Amino acid sequence: MSAFLPIRIRFADGRLMQVSSICEAEKALGGRWENKEKRTFKEAARLLAAAREGGCKPEVAFQAFKRAAREQSMLQSVKRSSALKMYDELVRSLF
Repeated sequence: MSAFLPIRIRFADGRLMQVSSICEAEKALGGRWENKEKRTFKEAARLLAAAREGGCKPEVAFQAFKRAAREQSMLQSVKRSSALKMYDELVRSLF
């Protein structure tokens, strides 16, 4: 079971990966990024390690990872499943 809604990233070498957990995000940091020296990349790596060790909230670390991927134009759009679309419609109808 994943901890977060999945995101899909495209590495600098064109390879795609779906990421939905701290463990997967850490694994993704080992892939081909355009610039691993950027501040956001280093911050994501630090926060993901801290989250794994219990020193940071996983949500904060995952957001840092998404920010780093977005900054390097790696985030890919993910089509929502039919079930998620139905859930969204149901929630909207309640309000």
